[in-house]
Amino acid sequence: MEIVKQLVQRLGRWEYTGLCLLVLVTLVMHFSTIMQPNEPLFDEQYYVTDARHILQGEGTWHIEHPPLGKLFIAFGMFLFGDNPFGWRFFSVAFGTICIVLFYLICRQLSISKKVSFLATFLLSVENLSFVQASVAMLDVYSLTFMLGSFWLYLKGRYLISGLSIGLSALAKLSGALALPVVLLHWFFSKKVRPRKFVTSMLLAPVSFLLLMPLFDFIIWHKLLNPIVQTGTMLRISSLSTFAIYPSEMLSRPWDWIIHPEILTYWLDPHYVCMISPSIWAFIIPVVLYITFRAIKGSSIAVFSISWFTSTYLIWIPASLITDRISYIFYFYPTIGVICIGLALGLTQLSEIGRTGQTGRFRRIARLAIPAYLLLHLAAFAILTPVPYWWKVPACIALYILARFFLSSDKSPSLEGQYNT
Repeated sequence: MEIVKQLVQRLGRWEYTGLCLLVLVTLVMHFSTIMQPNEPLFDEQYYVTDARHILQGEGTWHIEHPPLGKLFIAFGMFLFGDNPFGWRFFSVAFGTICIVLFYLICRQLSISKKVSFLATFLLSVENLSFVQASVAMLDVYSLTFMLGSFWLYLKGRYLISGLSIGLSALAKLSGALALPVVLLHWFFSKKVRPRKFVTSMLLAPVSFLLLMPLFDFIIWHKLLNPIVQTGTMLRISSLSTFAIYPSEMLSRPWDWIIHPEILTYWLDPHYVCMISPSIWAFIIPVVLYITFRAIKGSSIAVFSISWFTSTYLIWIPASLITDRISYIFYFYPTIGVICIGLALGLTQLSEIGRTGQTGRFRRIARLAIPAYLLLHLAAFAILTPVPYWWKVPACIALYILARFFLSSDKSPSLEGQYNT
């Protein structure tokens, strides 16, 4: 009995216990719904069909996307069969890796354990992030390598970071947006070793061009010119414009933050591609907040602004210049920025409630995190496709988990957060 007690105490002190439990609960929810619907939904109809052709040695029909993401879907079908589990297994796996990488990024930014856990919690039960990690589409693979590149860059492993950026773009071309995130942060934070950094970042396009023929060979059983292939993808992509393909499913980048955008993937269970209202409502305030902190010299905020600019703001001029179609799920790579800003802001408000003067504001401030967690979980429970007999107990467990680990961490939450 004493051994069990000591083990529990050690697990309670281990930094990653809360993260592991969070990942476990989200995995249970993912696998509770992975078999539904039992036919391809939304863009799965294209990617699953392409994966079938790959497995049959027939290449792919949709050549507007690079090969890596489609190969993961095909590999899942090879391992588990041509069924919903096979289509979506690696999406769930990569979505889980995203959660872990996001926490590691927060810690590498010198964000406290408490704030890092809070930000990761918000991301893991954010509807758009959960849905994209539940379906056989390319975005989750691209985001995983993108987050991997951020973490490696922050650790100073520039060479592998450049390779990871190349892999992100090989999963989906928009993964190349990881490169300006890193470049902007390096430029404005005056990183050392400029020669090594620039050389390493050149590996991103080089690895993209060198690895593409390898992945294409698996699909087509012949060597293809990566420059020609890239040109073909860009040309086909440029033809998909609002003028040519008008649709209510499409939305402009500025629409994503001005009003809630809803894109229904499937009705029952209801796969709804929508930013959680508890996140969406705070996008503009959070961006203003981290901009203010960046001006004050916070490297955390500088990285966050670089991330937001390169994965979201860049779509606005791109849309105006090219008229290329866009969807609300293009905001998926940016959700993490908002979660970081919200976690920092909520924790600062909570600290004011804990140490500030007595009065009504102090009482309200102390309730900021518990109240917001309830709001965020309620939005998730309403929107997520997980069956109610799974998601209601899961949300209750997640709330208890969050309150326990946030209250048990007595380390300083904000000390040094804005000066590192």
